[in-house]
Amino acid sequence: MRIQTPVFAAVTLATLTALASFSPAAQAQAQARKDTAVLGMVLEPAPGLDPTTAAAAAIGEIVHYNVLEGLTKINMDGSITPLLAERWATDPDGKSYTFTLRKGVKFHDGEAFDSSDVKFSFERAKATGSTNKAKKAVFDNISRIDTPDAHTVIVVLNQADGNFLFRMGENTAVILDPKSAATTSTKPVGTGPYMLDTWARGSSITLVKNDAYRSAAAVKLKKVTFRFINEPAAQVAALLAGDIDAMPRFGSFQSLKQFQSDARFSVVAGGTEGKTIVSINNKKKPFDDVRVRRALAAAIDRKAVIDGSSEGFGKPIGSHMVPSDAGYVDLTSVNPYNPEKAKALLKEAGVALPLNVTLTLPPPEYARKGGEIVAAQLAKVGVIAKIENVEWAQWLSGPFKGNFDMTIISHVEPLDF
Repeated sequence: MRIQTPVFAAVTLATLTALASFSPAAQAQAQARKDTAVLGMVLEPAPGLDPTTAAAAAIGEIVHYNVLEGLTKINMDGSITPLLAERWATDPDGKSYTFTLRKGVKFHDGEAFDSSDVKFSFERAKATGSTNKAKKAVFDNISRIDTPDAHTVIVVLNQADGNFLFRMGENTAVILDPKSAATTSTKPVGTGPYMLDTWARGSSITLVKNDAYRSAAAVKLKKVTFRFINEPAAQVAALLAGDIDAMPRFGSFQSLKQFQSDARFSVVAGGTEGKTIVSINNKKKPFDDVRVRRALAAAIDRKAVIDGSSEGFGKPIGSHMVPSDAGYVDLTSVNPYNPEKAKALLKEAGVALPLNVTLTLPPPEYARKGGEIVAAQLAKVGVIAKIENVEWAQWLSGPFKGNFDMTIISHVEPLDF
């Protein structure tokens, strides 16, 4: 099952323009009143804050572009603009990129940023034993990295990659300070507009403004606190009480009308690259039989899952691409909902019913509520899914490491194949 998921943000009117879109008058009023913000976040980063060594999107949501920066920046419309690279040139064969770096940039520890930091970061990402999730897709394709001077980097690829500049704007390609790279998970040192202040494990992360940032005058918020609230009811309560200013990825779809009718709030609904999937461990029996996997897929009514778990906000997709991806092809008709076909495939595969499986679910509402619906649908074809709710850190150490039968997870980043 693959579903494209929407994203919602319930935002109070006191929030600055960096967090919400209001009228000019409301913006001026907010800016006059606040230079701090508190955001509610669904997941706490785990196992740490280094996006180059761990795959969780929750890491990048806090540190990417805020604390850590890369050569390029991906804008909301998908366009690519310079960040640590001032400009670049590409050879006609599409294999060689020459980046001219910004001058005068410093890391939070005062160290000067130069081409050696780019070379270090990329070689670290492609090194043997690297856990960078873009290692195979991006960094293994780098043939060599030349640094003719302190402000020039030449990256030569083995094969041309039309997405390379986009990839350079992802959190897997942030540039680290070699002197502090080893402790990035607990104390990231970057070149961004914010620095890590405190991390109260299980509660919150606070960033403070980097007064030495190259564009410090444009940074209006002096302090931003990210509070971790994974229960939808608690998200609603925190917003209503004014304990948080905004809730990106707001999880309580059932409460949207309440906030939409409340003049104190602005509810912003937008598209996302999120792909919510029911993942099946095909290394375990009987899931190693493609007929069983096809049976499970045919047993799931995607539209019913969307309606029941997210009030109809979402769209069935038939692959790991969303409609906004350049390579998207509508494959929803390839293996549609068909319980009778599911039963026949299970019988053909010789599966004894009832088949007992464990459905391991991380904290987000799409997984917890969606999991209940999926389990009920599977039961109709003789597959009994025992639901196991786990915390995010447990999910990362369990299903993410391959220890699971079935799980539900959303891949929220673009090109996250």
